Amino acid sequence: MEVETQQDPINNIAKKLNKDKEVASEDSVDLGSVGGSTSGSVGDMVNSSTSDLSYHDDGNDGEDAMDDDIEDTDYGDDIDDDDECMSDNSGDDDFDYLKMQAQFDNVDLPPGVEASFSWLQPSAVSSSSTTSNVAAQVNVTTSSADGGTSAPVNPHPSKEKFEIASSSSSLANVESRSHEKDESEDEILKKYKAFKAFDIVEDYSDHIYNKNAEVVGQPAKAWTKKVQDEWRILEKDLPDTIFVRAYEARMDLMRAVIVGPQGTPYHDGLFVFDIYFPPKYPEIPPIVHYYSGGLRINPNLYESGKVCLSLLNTWNGEGSEKWLPGNSTMLQVLVSIQALILNATPFYNEPGYERYTGPEGERRCNEYSENVFIMSLKTMMYTLRRPPKHFEDLVAGHFRVHAYDILESCKAYMEGAQVGSLVKGKPLDGKIFKKMTPSPTFKADVAKMVNGLISNFTRYGARDCEKFRCAQ
Repeated sequence: MEVETQQDPINNIAKKLNKDKEVASEDSVDLGSVGGSTSGSVGDMVNSSTSDLSYHDDGNDGEDAMDDDIEDTDYGDDIDDDDECMSDNSGDDDFDYLKMQAQFDNVDLPPGVEASFSWLQPSAVSSSSTTSNVAAQVNVTTSSADGGTSAPVNPHPSKEKFEIASSSSSLANVESRSHEKDESEDEILKKYKAFKAFDIVEDYSDHIYNKNAEVVGQPAKAWTKKVQDEWRILEKDLPDTIFVRAYEARMDLMRAVIVGPQGTPYHDGLFVFDIYFPPKYPEIPPIVHYYSGGLRINPNLYESGKVCLSLLNTWNGEGSEKWLPGNSTMLQVLVSIQALILNATPFYNEPGYERYTGPEGERRCNEYSENVFIMSLKTMMYTLRRPPKHFEDLVAGHFRVHAYDILESCKAYMEGAQVGSLVKGKPLDGKIFKKMTPSPTFKADVAKMVNGLISNFTRYGARDCEKFRCAQ
């Protein structure tokens, strides 16, 4: 089933997103509204942006490691607009491309280049050894004549005074670190609740189109006005599951993070897109790049980063399904990606797959969704390890709040719940979920990802995660 974008029913899509938003908002009770109205007016920021339209150059634990063979993949910097967006393969597909093939690391690699799995290894934590040393100092006791216990014994009496002071100091340090940790966790939530849905920032150095995109001379007034209009629309109408950052010195660039919708294999994930407004915009649509990390997470989202959507003129469409210079907006593009690409049955986004119906179609669709969910978990790990610039507070707070629900869903899926059938670990719309028989490979792959996610979620202050840890 090809993905089509119709602009007339865009309000229906928005209503669907708002319904998902209401369900998802239950996850963060007492945390306040995230990404609500922004302080200040974009109009003031727009005026300052137009004053300089030139373009400037930038000056886990071992148990979590995976043993898969890794292949580095070079995707190149260029996007070939002549490529077909979705393969026309109508033969049987064993979905091998969705296997555990993609790795990431925290070194500075070009976007779109798959890397080794070293980033899965969490940094060493020394707090356990410190706690152990303190316990050893204060818990050594001897039996008294009456059967009780005496005070702690110092095996070196000459150093007793020093060691008591040292023990007290160590305990104070532990308590201090614990207090600092609580304050840090509170700060994460404060920043998350205050995170704006739309904002204008300065640093664009890590944007995919930072060096590739160039505008000769001063941008046309019509171009500038259209981009400013886009900013105003986004500031006013973004749903609270889409977040956007524009750049004051580079009005042609934009970045968006989309939350995966509930009821899909993408639920609770964060998906990052870089956007470029070419000089001929709005006569031609914007160019959108997806940060795939080397994963084909959807038939319409290529490993190279290309986004396949009729509204972007990268897939077949007719009439209002395609980009209309006088009517189409960036908001429509983002909402369409969330609602039409990140959907509940991505299997049927493959052309020709609509012929699979009945039990066979259901089996293939479920298998596809299982593999997509694995890649969504990998994308979470990638995003946790390397949060996009200007979205660090969103990433930290989002996964702090949603960690428990993500892990609870993983557990349910390994026990037979259909992928995408749960919200907050419970059946969608209160229905009894249909028991499936997950493959041993799926269960093993989820278990591997769960243990790595637990380590990362815990770093951001997520609680009650350890009970989901899987034996290896």
